[in-house]
Amino acid sequence: MNFTEHSMDDLIAQKLDGLCKPSGSLGEIEVVATLLCRIQETLSPTTKPRHVSIFAADHGVTCEGVSAWPSEVTRSVVKVMQSGRTASGVFAQSLDCGYEVVDVGLLAPVIRTSAAFLDAASRRGTGNIVREPAMSMSEFEHAWSVGSNRARIACEAGNTLLIGGEMGIGNTTAASCLIGMLVNAESETIVGRGAGVGDEGLERKFTAVRSSIERVRALNLTSPQQIAAQLGGLEIVALAGFYTEGASRGATLLIDGLIATSAALIAFAINPLVVTKMIAGHRSTEPGQMVALARMGLNPVLDLKMRLGEATGAIAALPILDLAAAMMNGMATLSELQAHHE
Repeated sequence: MNFTEHSMDDLIAQKLDGLCKPSGSLGEIEVVATLLCRIQETLSPTTKPRHVSIFAADHGVTCEGVSAWPSEVTRSVVKVMQSGRTASGVFAQSLDCGYEVVDVGLLAPVIRTSAAFLDAASRRGTGNIVREPAMSMSEFEHAWSVGSNRARIACEAGNTLLIGGEMGIGNTTAASCLIGMLVNAESETIVGRGAGVGDEGLERKFTAVRSSIERVRALNLTSPQQIAAQLGGLEIVALAGFYTEGASRGATLLIDGLIATSAALIAFAINPLVVTKMIAGHRSTEPGQMVALARMGLNPVLDLKMRLGEATGAIAALPILDLAAAMMNGMATLSELQAHHE
C-alpha cells in the first residue's frame, strides 16, 4: 500500500479506535502498534520472522583504564556466544529469533565451533581513540559492508524484523564519544559506568571521553563517516551499516541500548530517513543513550534498568511488539461487538 504519512496515521487511528476496547485503553501497546503499522505501511503488521546479528570487536581505548574488564573478556564471551548460551542467545532462542555472531575486529581470532559464527575481521581491534583514529576510512568501509551484508542476507532470507547487538569491552567509551560529537553534548551528560567500572575508573572514562572528543573537534571534520572512523568501534560501524541496509530494504529495526543507539545515530547522521524504520527497544541505564534517542525522536518501549548490551534489551521488547501485532491482526471490532449484541 502507498499512503501519505497523514492518511496512513488516520487509517491506523481509525482501526485502533474501532477495535473491541475503549479508545486508548491498551496504552503504550497502541503506540507500538502505530509504529509497526507506520514502518511497514500496513494495517496488518508482522513481527516474524525476525533475526539477531551480534557484532563483536575490541577497543584500543581500554588501555586508558576505562573499563571494569580487560579486552580478553570480549573473546571469551564470543566463544560462549557461539553456543547460544549468553543472555542474547538464550533470549533469542526463547523468542524464536534467528541468531548469529560476527567477528569484525577481535584482538585474536576465535575458532569457529558453530554455524552461528562468522569471522569477517579485517583489523584486529581499534586504535586508542584518546591519541589516534580508531580506524582508517578503508577499515570503516569494510566494517560497514560487513554489517550491510548481514542485513541483506537476513532480509533475503525473509526476515521482516532485524535486531542488531554488540560485544566489545570498552565500547561504551567509544559510543559515548560518538554521541558527544554527533549531538554536541558534554561528556558529563553522556558518560556512565558501562559494565560496572568503579569511581576511579569512571573518572578515567570521563577524561578519556573528553580528551577524545577534543582531539577530533580540533580536526574540524564534517562527515559522520570520518567522525565514526576517528571515534567508533568496528562493531559499532558494522551495526550502522546493518541498520542502513535493513532500512533500505524496508525491515523493521528494533534498536538496543547505548552502543546500538550510537550506531543508529551514525546511520541517522548519514541518512535521516533510516529513523523512520526504527523502534527503540529499551531505555538503558547509560545516560548517553537518551541523549541520542532524543536527537532521533525515538522513545523506548521498555525501561527494565538494563545495561548489558548484546541486543538483550531490544529482544526483551519483542513480546510487546508481538502483542501489538496480534492486536492489529486478530482483535474483534466494535462493529462486530454490536452485531453480536443485536
